[in-house]
Amino acid sequence: MNLPTTLKGSSLESFFPPAWDLAKWDACIADDPEAIFDRQPKWHNDFSIRVANDVADFDVMLGHELAMEIRRCREAGRKLALILRVGPMGMYRWAVYFLHEWNVPCAHVHGFNLDEWSDSEGNTLAPDDPGAFQNAMENAFYGPLRELTISPGQRFIATKRLLPDYPDRIGSLRKEGAKLVVVYGIGRACHIAFWETHFGAEFANDQRRKQTHRLGAKLRPLTIEQNAITSFKSRTTLVPAFANTIGPAFFTRADYAIGGADGELGRGIERQGLSLWVTLRHPVSRHITCTWMPTQPGVLYFTRALAVPLVAEVN
Repeated sequence: MNLPTTLKGSSLESFFPPAWDLAKWDACIADDPEAIFDRQPKWHNDFSIRVANDVADFDVMLGHELAMEIRRCREAGRKLALILRVGPMGMYRWAVYFLHEWNVPCAHVHGFNLDEWSDSEGNTLAPDDPGAFQNAMENAFYGPLRELTISPGQRFIATKRLLPDYPDRIGSLRKEGAKLVVVYGIGRACHIAFWETHFGAEFANDQRRKQTHRLGAKLRPLTIEQNAITSFKSRTTLVPAFANTIGPAFFTRADYAIGGADGELGRGIERQGLSLWVTLRHPVSRHITCTWMPTQPGVLYFTRALAVPLVAEVN
């Protein structure tokens, strides 16, 4: 007895996107945690995964990866279009540490936020709101970099005014030889940025990958509840039901993508094991956004607690 066998007639019967085959999700999970390292046919030759023993190590490893990309482009005399996620925030403390240790100025970097909370019209939270991603980036990354920081004129937030300009800005940078690096996480509902899985039904595969952004994207209940737990101290009423987000034209066509999955909550409780296995093993599907990420060059870091056998354990 499980969810698929009891779904009919339940409150969840129409909850999941119709294109989701939950049996295929289960088939992605192996009993042996080490099997997660088995390369899959869809993986790009230059895609790899790396495990961190715990969240503390994860923050250092991801921060070092980010700082190295900034450093490499600086040393190569190349501009860097860097699309940044908000969270896990611990990585920014370490990226700042390494950049200061190496004395790497970020004048060559153009920073673009992946997404931002909004209403249905794309109007966003005030920049100094404690829940605003702009506020989080200023406090965790741009501010602490001090004299090495990215110029304010080269920081772009996913607002109603600035997000529609991303395609032209990033396109121009790439024509000048800039490297496009996307830093991403994997959502509880397998979204990347706030590009939700149900958007896949709106487009054929070829059209989906051309989508650059969306204002006032309607979020899934799992996404809202995930963020209530991770960013709003369980207070679901504080979480907006919409967000502005970049689209697949950017996060599936990066020159390099840096992913992170650290969704362990302590006492053996976690929220991200299933979505991690699905990302790595499910066939590419426009209905499951994260399945595209291993098909491009990059690295995905995860904490060891996410790769344990995904079996019942009453807490």
